[in-house]
Amino acid sequence: MSIALWIAAIILALAMLGAGSMKLIRSREQIVAMGMGYAAHFPPGAIKAIGALEVLAAIGLILPAITGIAPVLVPLAATGVALLMLGAIITHVRLHEPFGKSVPAIVLMLLAIFVAWGRFGTYAF
Repeated sequence: MSIALWIAAIILALAMLGAGSMKLIRSREQIVAMGMGYAAHFPPGAIKAIGALEVLAAIGLILPAITGIAPVLVPLAATGVALLMLGAIITHVRLHEPFGKSVPAIVLMLLAIFVAWGRFGTYAF
């Protein structure tokens, strides 16, 4: 089970790092042009803040476990990702976007819940 939790955490961290970096590097207009229409409804500062949270979550999912320093941050980061993804799902629903736009957020939220459950529970570091 520990291997499955590591795999889930790595996949989650890579997804968060990619999404967060994209939000930090690109402008709101570029993000909207990429097909992420939700960005048009947020101020640029909010998009940058979400990107920063996603990058920090990616770091928090891996670094504490590897270094052994404050490993309790791993399930806390996973919980944060689950809450971020819940917010993403709510945003997609409120904007009446097609269900397909919510699927990645749903999958990432389920992965985050799995990591949080495993690392808070029996398979803690």
